[in-house]
Amino acid sequence: VQLVESGGGLVQAGGSLRLSCVASGSSFISAMAWHRQAPGKKRELVARITADGSPNYADSVKERFTISRDNAKNTVYLQMNTLKPEDTAVYYCNVVVWGHNYWGQGTQVTVSS
Repeated sequence: VQLVESGGGLVQAGGSLRLSCVASGSSFISAMAWHRQAPGKKRELVARITADGSPNYADSVKERFTISRDNAKNTVYLQMNTLKPEDTAVYYCNVVVWGHNYWGQGTQVTVSS
């Protein structure tokens, strides 16, 4: 399974970005998720969505971020609104296929104050 992320970049505080992650190599994808890792910090779960579309979010991003998926395209999205400087991190796509975790290469999101 290969994951290709896109959509990261530099944005001012209060702005928006949309991340995309396309998975190839398997159609049997269960959960899809976005994690992030800021410099000097551990990687943390940002949002996760099950195969039937049920989402859950880290408290720090609730009401600001929305995760969605298009099963026909094997794609997961992360719409990020009202971005804050503390959202600055490398964002990683993660999918689960037959119980195995796969990770993307990461995309940088930088939010300036």
